[in-house]
Amino acid sequence: MPLYTHALACAFGLGSWVSINGLWVELPMIVNILLEGWDLPSYLTVIIQLANLGPLLVTLAHKFCPGRLRENLVIYTVLLIGVVACVLLALFWKNTTVLLGQRRSTAFFILTFFLASVDCTSSVTFLPFMMQLPAKYITTYFIGEGLSGLVPGLVALAQGVGMSKCVNVSHTSDNLTDPGDTTYVVETQYLPPNFSTEIFFFFLAVMTAISLGAFFILNRVPRTFELSTENLVPGLDAVATVCRGLEDPTGPEKDEKKQTKVPILAPLHTGYQLTFIYFMVVWVNGATNGLLPSVQTFSCMPYGNMAYHLSAALSSVANPVACIIAMFFPKRSLVFLGFMCLLGSGFGGYNMAMAAMSPCPLLQDTPVGDAIIVLSWVFFTGLLSYVKVMVGVILRDRSHSALVWCGAAAQAGSLLGSVIMFPLINIYHLFQSGDICNTVCPLS
Repeated sequence: MPLYTHALACAFGLGSWVSINGLWVELPMIVNILLEGWDLPSYLTVIIQLANLGPLLVTLAHKFCPGRLRENLVIYTVLLIGVVACVLLALFWKNTTVLLGQRRSTAFFILTFFLASVDCTSSVTFLPFMMQLPAKYITTYFIGEGLSGLVPGLVALAQGVGMSKCVNVSHTSDNLTDPGDTTYVVETQYLPPNFSTEIFFFFLAVMTAISLGAFFILNRVPRTFELSTENLVPGLDAVATVCRGLEDPTGPEKDEKKQTKVPILAPLHTGYQLTFIYFMVVWVNGATNGLLPSVQTFSCMPYGNMAYHLSAALSSVANPVACIIAMFFPKRSLVFLGFMCLLGSGFGGYNMAMAAMSPCPLLQDTPVGDAIIVLSWVFFTGLLSYVKVMVGVILRDRSHSALVWCGAAAQAGSLLGSVIMFPLINIYHLFQSGDICNTVCPLS
């Protein structure tokens, strides 16, 4: 039964962010087809922030109608919406409509909003349900949540990328005064991937359906262990219980032995230290969720579709890997975390600089340039993800209110980053797209 429940908890966590993570790693294929092109990531960052309406409604329901919200029904609803949205996305993601005088990928945007709403709402519904189980299963749930970024990245790598090639295409003139005049134009052609984007979206639907099935079974597993979970850590809030489950996954037996011990007080921080911690929260989330994802196409596409594909897939893999490293090698020193934040920001600065230089960044058309931009994105995501986790651990151990403010600061940073980048890209056009075959760059 424990191994069976561990598998179900992992499968349940797999559906937490699999849809949005899948969209990000599939963007290298999508930007070559949808009308928005290289500007598409900036639209997605704004849509994902708007999707926080879902967790806001759940939070308000808990605030004003305590005890009346049935979380089980909410989880069933959001996962079912996720499955349906993925299927509809596979069928209609290319459909466009005229909006405000311009043709837009309306179907893709609307369905992305529903997928983002599902994943954002999972943050405030999945974990409270998992707290009904013993603490050791919460660790397995977080492993599944990490796999929600790893699995789509691996599948995207297996999908491959439409390798581009430059071909001379002949065009015959229809001019009556000079009929039959043939001209040759260099065009970019993309080779087909190993399987289509539609199949990838159906794969996301299957992964979400697996999570739904795991939750259905978990919700009906005999609760013979519920007595051992009551008052697991008396006097502490639910977040502290989660902390014990993450930091000490040996099971409830060992935790019961600790009940007689006096709880260790959280370390105090000065006002300057707290300001620095919350600044890191705002900056890290603003950079990883708003500023840099909006310009990933501009920083990677000039190096080729393969570089963009690898950077998107491997950076998604770097996120859960960094979380796992943080679980086994935690480092709470603010000096160390500040250094890691600065180092990760340095890689982010390089990515932003290459985006600003688009379509002619440094070391273009060289293997060294391709490798540097991919590694830069991986280290940027990995280092700042580690900082994000450890800062959350520090504030979580301080108090429940500190963790609440941490979440607010994270959302504020993400929203601020998205709001800053959207007009710069879509209104002022400070970042320029290019064509691999037709862009002529000056010799360095």
